Amino acid sequence: MSSPLSHGIVVGQHGRHCWVQDTQTHERRICHARGKKSQVVVGDRVQWLASEDEGTIEAIEPRRNLLYRSDELRSKNFAANLDQVFIWLAAQPVFSEDQLTRALLACEDAGIRAVIVLNKLDLVSDFATAWRRLSTYRAMGYPVVACSIKAPHDPGFLQLESMLANKCSLVLGPSGSGKSSFTNRVLPKVQAATQEISQALNSGKHTTTSTSWYALRGESAEHGSLIDSPGFQEFGIQHIAPTALAGLMPDIAAHASNCKFYNCTHLHEPGCGVRAALATSADDDAAVFDEKLP
Repeated sequence: MSSPLSHGIVVGQHGRHCWVQDTQTHERRICHARGKKSQVVVGDRVQWLASEDEGTIEAIEPRRNLLYRSDELRSKNFAANLDQVFIWLAAQPVFSEDQLTRALLACEDAGIRAVIVLNKLDLVSDFATAWRRLSTYRAMGYPVVACSIKAPHDPGFLQLESMLANKCSLVLGPSGSGKSSFTNRVLPKVQAATQEISQALNSGKHTTTSTSWYALRGESAEHGSLIDSPGFQEFGIQHIAPTALAGLMPDIAAHASNCKFYNCTHLHEPGCGVRAALATSADDDAAVFDEKLP
């Protein structure tokens, strides 16, 4: 007689094996996926079978969504079944707007809410510059939260903490921006490794080496969960068709329906709703750039 399958959530992944937390007992066990290629992702709900002190994943339950990045050769999964992504940036090291935009496009494509976080409010001059660089994203409607994660009683941290309740949230961003410091503050018992950024390279040191899932209260996902991920320096979006990009950009999508031609490239076609809106946006842009610092 075969053993009954158990249900669990993937809470960590290391190469070809992963950690699964049983939904009922909350016990964690190393499991291996069947087959040569493992498609298991942190955040997956799975059915698994115990075998002595380990286990095998027999099935992955249908996902609500999957966030990943891809280049011409391969793809890198971040996590599955997310409610929101905190795209974590900092006044230092200087962030890449190109990488930020690509991350936002990946979130839009997966149907996941994105929140931009700008850390290190205490670096006054650098923060002011970074905040102005984010004005375009605020104008598009993306929430942008300012914080100084190491400061006690930081209003930004309290705002972010309130947004975590009853949701599965992924913390995503470049190294050295303070992601692990945020995780440590939300969940002091976790104590994810943190290091100071490398000033010489103007980038962070990769302290988080694998993606990990944490329950916010107790051991179950009932009250929400937080997923911490390694920092990245590149963010490919090869999996998104070029023709789909305009529909994933809120500022373009808002006016694309007014274009005369359905396949408008928004570059030179007559009757382009996007170009018409752009021509009348100078005053609005000036108002955005005059916005006060938090």
